Amino acid sequence: MAQRATVSIMVNATPETVYRVITDFSNYVNWVSELKRIDVLEHDAEGRPVSVQFRAAAFGRSTTYVLRYDYSRAPEQLSWFQTSGDITSSLKGQYVLQAVGSGTKVTYDLEVELLVPIPNFIKSRAAHRIQTQALDELKTKAESVA
Repeated sequence: MAQRATVSIMVNATPETVYRVITDFSNYVNWVSELKRIDVLEHDAEGRPVSVQFRAAAFGRSTTYVLRYDYSRAPEQLSWFQTSGDITSSLKGQYVLQAVGSGTKVTYDLEVELLVPIPNFIKSRAAHRIQTQALDELKTKAESVA
């Protein structure tokens, strides 16, 4: 059974700045603490990364997964889904960026299904921690380049 959660944060940077940060995958290892390595596997006709492999810390070990990105609603929304993974059977998510004053409300929606059975309350807690940490790190990075 998939676990889904949505978390939002206000970032003191424009939506354009936040979008640039979240689509600069090759730079993620410099500001996302859980990531060990990122490889862009494929670009679209506009040069945007569409298939990206991640190696990250998860549940006390390393995990590798590949995400496919959908830019059809960019720059207001960037969504993705997993094409392969060693711990997760499904991983879907999106960032939604909404201008609010001089800042941006960033909403992170994530749906995860693990290959191994884990009680829902643990999955829920883990998903919330992952999202909160990701948004905090995104906020720090976007505000540092704004």
